[in-house]
Amino acid sequence: MDEFAGEMRRAHHRLPAQSLRRVTDPAAIAAVLAEPGEAVPVGLGQERAEEALRFALAMNHVGGYHVFLFGLPGTGRHAIALHHIGEAARRLPAPEDLAYRYDFSDPQRPRLLKLPAGTARRLADDLQNFTRQLEPAVNAAFEAKAHQERIDALESAHKERESRALEAIVQACAEDRLKLLQTGDGWAFVPVDEAGEPLAPEHYETLSAKEKARIEQAVERWRQRLLEVLDEFPAWREALYASIRRAEREALEPVVRHLLTPLREKYAGLSAVIGLLDEIERDILDGEREWLEDDEEGGRNAAFSPLIRYQIHVLVAHEAGEGAPVVFEDNPSYANLVGWVETLQQLGERITHFQLIRAGALVRARGGFLLLDAERLLAQPAAWDALKRALQRREVRIEPPPEAAGWGSVRMLEPEPIDCPLKVVLIGSADTFHILFDLDDDFQDLFKIPAEAADDVPRTPETEADLARLLVHLARENALRPPSAAALAAVLDQAAREAEHAHRLTLRTRTLVDLLREADALSHADAAQEIGVEAVRAAVAARERRLARHAEETIEAMLEGELLISTEGARAGQINGLVVVDVAHQSYGYPVRITATVRLGGEGEVVDIERETELGGAIHSKGVMILASFLAGRFGRHQPLSLSASLVMEQSYAFVEGDSASLAELCALLSAISGLPLAQGMAVTGSVNQFGEVQVIGGVNEKIEGFFTLCARRGLTGEQGVIIPRGNVRHLMLREEVVEAVRAGKFAIWAVDTVDEAMALLTGMPAGAPDGRIPTGRPRTVNEAVAAQLRRMAEIHSAAGEGAPLRRRWRRREKDGGD
Repeated sequence: MDEFAGEMRRAHHRLPAQSLRRVTDPAAIAAVLAEPGEAVPVGLGQERAEEALRFALAMNHVGGYHVFLFGLPGTGRHAIALHHIGEAARRLPAPEDLAYRYDFSDPQRPRLLKLPAGTARRLADDLQNFTRQLEPAVNAAFEAKAHQERIDALESAHKERESRALEAIVQACAEDRLKLLQTGDGWAFVPVDEAGEPLAPEHYETLSAKEKARIEQAVERWRQRLLEVLDEFPAWREALYASIRRAEREALEPVVRHLLTPLREKYAGLSAVIGLLDEIERDILDGEREWLEDDEEGGRNAAFSPLIRYQIHVLVAHEAGEGAPVVFEDNPSYANLVGWVETLQQLGERITHFQLIRAGALVRARGGFLLLDAERLLAQPAAWDALKRALQRREVRIEPPPEAAGWGSVRMLEPEPIDCPLKVVLIGSADTFHILFDLDDDFQDLFKIPAEAADDVPRTPETEADLARLLVHLARENALRPPSAAALAAVLDQAAREAEHAHRLTLRTRTLVDLLREADALSHADAAQEIGVEAVRAAVAARERRLARHAEETIEAMLEGELLISTEGARAGQINGLVVVDVAHQSYGYPVRITATVRLGGEGEVVDIERETELGGAIHSKGVMILASFLAGRFGRHQPLSLSASLVMEQSYAFVEGDSASLAELCALLSAISGLPLAQGMAVTGSVNQFGEVQVIGGVNEKIEGFFTLCARRGLTGEQGVIIPRGNVRHLMLREEVVEAVRAGKFAIWAVDTVDEAMALLTGMPAGAPDGRIPTGRPRTVNEAVAAQLRRMAEIHSAAGEGAPLRRRWRRREKDGGD
């Protein structure tokens, strides 16, 4: 009769095969694929994130309302952001073109030139053409016969003036019998004879002292006069140069105005351009014009040509009507974000100029939108601070990169700052978002709009259809073979498996596309025209096998007896728990033996050996403490708990975390107390609360499959199976071999709501009322057996400690019905 009752209980909790795996109907997917003109769904299941994005984008360039879009990788975060940003960008006007121009008054500080969209490149081409025409036009003007004759006349007049001044001295000093001679060291006055010939030194020595004194006085007088004349020569030469400059200016003025007139007419409405042309004209007419001089080798390096001062350097250019820019910076280093100024080597020295200024992502996204990966941004030195500084100031200063500190004497440019209205969208993980929110006050002020991307979506016919369309589109984008309807159905089943929920689909499309890519490779080997369902299944199996070595070795160790796991018989205080291990996004489960021992003494404490050996985490320890609370709450109301217990996962040498083994531990503990043997053909997973209610756990599919694998290798008996929380039934997406074994009655999955239901299944005995009362006769339920053993232990402990009077008091209280 008890065995029949036990079978009835097991049948009541046994799950039918159809509840263990929900499969997608290939016919429904085929109908979806046959629908014409269906748009590819964007943002599938991301309504919350899309709402946040739309709100932030509607704020336009209001300071502080930047976006942090966070979620798991592969959930389409970039695609969602780019889609909504692209729509917003198309509605906005194209921002101004930006260019830097030479500052003729301060060459180290290039000035910013803002131009209407579509203007900068045309102006740059026009000025480049102007500089190409300028040099030959100037040379032609200077080589003109009239100009050359004018220059020659000026130079001749200058020489004649100098000659007349010197000749006047020559004639005047002759009266003092002196002659002016030009030597290698300059000018010299020498005495002459009556014939006007210089005196020989020996003749000079024969002169009287009085004559020598006269000659010396005359020489000194005329030397002073010569110095006065020579001092006037520089001023005369400056006057010559000024005359030549005036002549050159008069020769150049019509040429330059002829070249600039078309540009003035073309850009007449742009005052900034007209001002630049005016400065160019003044510099050509009144400047030094060093661009006319060749370098020492007779040529000129175009990169260093002084003519570049008459050009502009286009930093960012747009086309009218193209909308606002959308920039995704994949490598957000400091330089790539802010911009930089390049340097070049010339004659062993590092130099730079305004044409070597480079725009960063912030400038390129000016007036539009900038997308950045948060983790990559934070990994770059100084980049995060540079982004915050730019957003706070709403301007970008293109400064030397940090490494420029070691460049020594290089004189760097100081470009005019650029005002930078834009919207930034950071894309990262939830952990990064919360770290920045908690630790960086600036982050809260700047990124006021959090947008969370969902990990999965409810599994409905509509979402299955949308995801199938998206997968077809992504397969086409990745140049894969078209997947068949059956293959897509299999991928959708895998999407539910990835979501760990039969009624939800993962939105990590990257993983699903990788699966299609791997299936496509297998299809290529078979020369198939499409991706078939067998290729998808083979790809799934290959993916699992790649990281299954440790799982297979664990099962082999159990089969060989190295790891002690029983799958038959019954034993008190011993149960098969289930654990799951994650390896590189691949999970597998296997059973672990959990044992419990009890002994007299103590006040109902439960020792967690994993915690005592520092192999158990806080959550696992919490689960064990809940077991002690359960015992005290249920059985300590009617009698003292005069015992202590120990729990351990046998042959477990790694760190243990989580409370998913607490149901198995509680069953082992109740079995150890009551002495009731537990069926070893069953494995148990689930957590419990203080009231003995069973709670949902993770990894349920992998845990069931791990135990099934061991049982199947040893041989299925029909008595084996796994007890799971009833709340986990909706998560079941088991492999087909497990489902078939259940369908054939060779394996079973039981769902329970309480520890009492689990104990009834494991012992074959009814659980009884969960009131913890002590039976008066032979225990007939699990709870009575536990209470009876606790009473016996309390009596033994009492007899050993305080004697019979205490025992009589307990009996009297029981008879009186007291608590």
